[in-house]
Amino acid sequence: MTKSATLSDSTNGAGPAANRGKEPGLMQRLAAGPVICAEGYVFELERRGYLQAGAFVPVVLAEHPEVVEQLHMDFVRAGSDVTQALTYYVHREKLRVIGREKELVPMNRAALKIAKRVARRTNTLFAGDICNTNIYDPADSKALREVERIFAEQVGWAADAGVDYIVAETFSWGGEALLALEAIKKYSKVPAVVTFSVHREEQMREGWSPVETCQRLEAAGADVVGLNCHRGPATMMPILKKIRRAVQCVVGALPVPYRTTRQQPSFMSLTDRCCDNARAFPTGLDPFVCTRSEMGDFGREAFELGVRYLGICCGAGPHHIRALAEALGRHPEASKYSADMSKHAFFGTDKKIRPVQTEYRAKL
Repeated sequence: MTKSATLSDSTNGAGPAANRGKEPGLMQRLAAGPVICAEGYVFELERRGYLQAGAFVPVVLAEHPEVVEQLHMDFVRAGSDVTQALTYYVHREKLRVIGREKELVPMNRAALKIAKRVARRTNTLFAGDICNTNIYDPADSKALREVERIFAEQVGWAADAGVDYIVAETFSWGGEALLALEAIKKYSKVPAVVTFSVHREEQMREGWSPVETCQRLEAAGADVVGLNCHRGPATMMPILKKIRRAVQCVVGALPVPYRTTRQQPSFMSLTDRCCDNARAFPTGLDPFVCTRSEMGDFGREAFELGVRYLGICCGAGPHHIRALAEALGRHPEASKYSADMSKHAFFGTDKKIRPVQTEYRAKL
């Protein structure tokens, strides 16, 4: 695969749809080039003051649905090819923990309705989403039945809403990822993207390696396999290289935008030496945020490696997604406002900038 054959200088179609006939689906778009998917909604909504860190349940769906719709639009303007329904952690178990299980159906349907409206308005792919249940236990048959119920419900609602494909994400158990894939195949007829998270140890909780997990998922029928969340670009890339060599299907990569290290490879393991080495997750991660160019560099390197499904997870803002899109040769709508320092009062090079300012530059 060569860059000239897949990178595009056109926009991602974020404007009004010109053709609403048969739009290409996920697999057709992946065959033509990279697909960018913005994730990480819960962190961005927490920063904006509409969601509580801790449980990370997006009750904003019930309380301020207009904010969710605007965030979808912000990510699409920045270059996301996908509008992914905010059903992450809107499952029976998480709502039970916060005492709002009665809102399970309306919140799921609201998330899907909002995402579908944005997707159809912007010609982006409409994706459903299921995720880690936090109750999976391979030794507990009752828990396994409940996991299957959770997946069946959410996949069913997504299928009813007419999603173009379904994402199953952020699993630390390989077995749970396989159950999620099984539900997608059983209760829908759309492609399945299955990504999982690698914590400190480079293995799943049952001991499978990331490579073995991807091979099992590919053999079970996943259309896209890969990694999301927990690891930043520096500590995700080495694992991606192994995965890309080991499977034939499309590989996905959606890191968190944080400077994780070999010693602290996940964003949950990061500690801040300026704060008595306290754990930074989740609200003290600011000193570790990657720059836009770092996220662009990751996207470019991953694509050249052969990773075609790309995005950014928890911690991503629209500016990160724009940087990723631009690194892949895209010019989304938000690129109209990409940085141009030529007009800056001190650093500008434009002839209209007065010398009284530019000559003072060295003293800044």
